[in-house]
Amino acid sequence: MITPTEETRIEKAVRVLSRDGLVVYPTETVYGLGADALSETAVLKVYEAKQRLLGKPISVAVSDIEMIYGIADVSPFAERFISKFLPGPITIVLPVKNCLPGDLSGGTGTIGIRYPDHTLALELISVFDCPITATSANISGEVSPVSVDQVNVPHDYLLDGGVLPGIPSTVVNLDTRKIERPGAMLDEIAHFFIENAK
Repeated sequence: MITPTEETRIEKAVRVLSRDGLVVYPTETVYGLGADALSETAVLKVYEAKQRLLGKPISVAVSDIEMIYGIADVSPFAERFISKFLPGPITIVLPVKNCLPGDLSGGTGTIGIRYPDHTLALELISVFDCPITATSANISGEVSPVSVDQVNVPHDYLLDGGVLPGIPSTVVNLDTRKIERPGAMLDEIAHFFIENAK
């Protein structure tokens, strides 16, 4: 449940996102750096804040299944995977639709999508009613932050969610059916791939 205090903080965060600002927010893995994923201006600010090279893709976060369908092509296999594992600490990679700024996919034709299992993150995205960026709130190459004092990127607002678990999400390409980065829930994902290999 969202408390009245958290509701006020989320409203402030949404106002920042609406003006192409940057919001640090908690997930069930690490702190993320959120910006309006449909705004080229906001997306460029994320690259600048992280000192990340353009061309390196950045994932986005959604608050429901409909948002996934809005930004990516979902195969029947991907549909089965999503209904089993999401929301959860997994980044799914799917063919991207052209509604997102090209920088996010870095010319790959795919987009990484997080559907985080964290109340504050889901409420933030749901109230904003639009996908936000889902990259860790750190300078590229540095430690992913599990507490607010580890956040080292410029930002306009921070939603404090306490100390987070810190296990990175597993990145799964649901088009090629490959695990691109091992992380949380690895065994269950591998088992699903074996069971659905047909």
